[in-house]
Amino acid sequence: MITTPPAIEAERLAKTYRTGRGRPPVHALRGLDLVVPAGRVYGLLGPNGAGKSTTTKILTTLSTPTSGTARVGGRDVVADPAGVRALIGYVSQGASCDPLLTAEENLVLAARLRGMSSVDSRDRARRLLAEFGLDDAASRPVGKLSGGMRRRLDVAAALTHRPSVLFLDEPTTGLDPESRAAMWAEIRRLSAEDALTVVLTTHYLEEADRLADELMIIDRGREVVSGSAAALKSTLNGDTLRVELFEPDADAVRAAVEPLRGIRGLVVEVAGPTGALVARVEDASAAIGSVIPALTSAGIAFGAASVSAPTLDDVYLHYVGHTFAAAPPTDDSADPDASGPETSEPASPSEGAAA
Repeated sequence: MITTPPAIEAERLAKTYRTGRGRPPVHALRGLDLVVPAGRVYGLLGPNGAGKSTTTKILTTLSTPTSGTARVGGRDVVADPAGVRALIGYVSQGASCDPLLTAEENLVLAARLRGMSSVDSRDRARRLLAEFGLDDAASRPVGKLSGGMRRRLDVAAALTHRPSVLFLDEPTTGLDPESRAAMWAEIRRLSAEDALTVVLTTHYLEEADRLADELMIIDRGREVVSGSAAALKSTLNGDTLRVELFEPDADAVRAAVEPLRGIRGLVVEVAGPTGALVARVEDASAAIGSVIPALTSAGIAFGAASVSAPTLDDVYLHYVGHTFAAAPPTDDSADPDASGPETSEPASPSEGAAA
């Protein structure tokens, strides 16, 4: 039996940033293991500052790990960065195309930088414009395109040299719902039609649920849990009960609800003057019928109550102890992912050099 080797393998990947001025170092990654099968959409899901972008920067040779190893297409990201870059496309969180050039000129430039001839570059640019529905924008300056069109152009530019692995770092941040849906369709098309391995970092739960064949939830630079979205949600029995709270006293809410039967995994979150009670329940009707009177008797003000099937947020809640949206700031909240501060070891010649 012939087994296809994974597109990406990482073992005990760690990244530490110096902060200077007597402050403690920032541990963006803490021994992360990662295996990405070839030809799949793999999601790295986590709150802001979890270490998703740091992982992507290492795998795309834009940063070197403090310790651990990583290989893309069998090539080591530290020992053979040029070999890795030949295999990958990378779309960063920020715009990558020149706003003064036209859409076609940007794609031709990207292809030429990858070593393609002038004729082949123009041919490849036209093909990509057609595939991404940007024919009408070919001769328009990028600065005059909509946000969704610019983002599709960024992805097209990363595909000019036909990479085998495409990294998309928060590709839909800031897009309106219609543009986000269009980008989702493009990502799915690329994976299905081109047998492309796509690594998607996102903090949108719905995005990961919709797109990723497999995913890993990361928190504080470590793996929380991994698997397909369906498999992860299937590990949670019952439904999720959520009750909105006004001016909640967390201790009072727990005292009122914890004695009730059928309440599991109770979490009370407080965010300013509001909050929420979240719990796992087997019998939703019975749970609501007991929780609401208990809150009323305790004089706790509440709003809407809802019951839903397990979601990725519930998976996160189960394994971390708070919901995804309520994730506290991590120790890499100084945003080393975006700014790339000084590392704890000398930077290699490849640091920040990926095309």
